Amino acid sequence: MGAQWKARHKEIAANEKGRIFGKLSKEIMVAARAGADPDMNPRLRLVVEQAKKASMPRETLERAIKKGAGLLDEGMTLERLTYEGFAPHRVPVIVECLTDNVNRTYPNIRVLFRKGQLGASGSVSWDFDYLGMIEASPDSAGSDAEIAAIEAGAQDFEPGDNDTTLFLTDASDLDAVCRALPAYGFTVRSAQLGYRPKNSIVLNDSERAEVEAFLEALDADDDVQTIYAGLAG
Repeated sequence: MGAQWKARHKEIAANEKGRIFGKLSKEIMVAARAGADPDMNPRLRLVVEQAKKASMPRETLERAIKKGAGLLDEGMTLERLTYEGFAPHRVPVIVECLTDNVNRTYPNIRVLFRKGQLGASGSVSWDFDYLGMIEASPDSAGSDAEIAAIEAGAQDFEPGDNDTTLFLTDASDLDAVCRALPAYGFTVRSAQLGYRPKNSIVLNDSERAEVEAFLEALDADDDVQTIYAGLAG
């Protein structure tokens, strides 16, 4: 089902937008620790582009950059935590969190995994690759994804959603490939580092609905940033 699990058929209501902006703000704050200038900070530049595509208000975006870079007198410190385990029907799951309170996050995650199984570090990550994933759309009918992948330095490519192409890169090459793709006829729509399952589990409709409900409950937690699941389809 792709690298990152996303809730299906969910309207982007005002409160949902607010939750998305909250997650993006955290990512921006963490990235901005390495510098407030996106042109000099590749990680920040990628997250800022994601925020713009999500229509985050400029004031919210700039405030998150300043907070992360220490330019505002606000003392919140965010820590990145990663949890591994299984959803129902032994679907492997990796959950990335950003939190200002570790003592709050772990108990919440443990409760959310009651219908699955929370594992130790390394319990499922061996079955995922950590890499760069770039979603890009062709500028014209003549744009050749294979040539673009080779010339831009991507490891591989495959069809994406809505007539896009998903370019896969080494983690260290993500920014360089993003910068190179436009010269070969592709406009970058999103780019991120993340986990991609090596194997995906196929479920019937009722089993899948159970797993989706489990993942949606995880996604609703304020500390959860991104969920990766080895779920086919």
